[in-house]
Amino acid sequence: MAGTSHGHTPAAWTGVIIAFIGFCVAGVFMVAANPLGFWAGIVVIFAGGIVGYAMKLAGFGMPKESSELVEARARAGEAQVSH
Repeated sequence: MAGTSHGHTPAAWTGVIIAFIGFCVAGVFMVAANPLGFWAGIVVIFAGGIVGYAMKLAGFGMPKESSELVEARARAGEAQVSH
């Protein structure tokens, strides 16, 4: 995964940060026995996923790999193994 920079995109970071904030909000309100605040935190968690996906669609995620790139990566892997 380190070689593909999996998850190292503005879309991924934004979605995770929003979801983390929602998790913290839900946790605080769960301890405080406030169901409305808890469910608001759960909504924020799902909003993080939606925002991350929307940013991915807007071009802030990982670009799709072309077939040429996939073939070049396979050839490079084979060349490393043969040496």
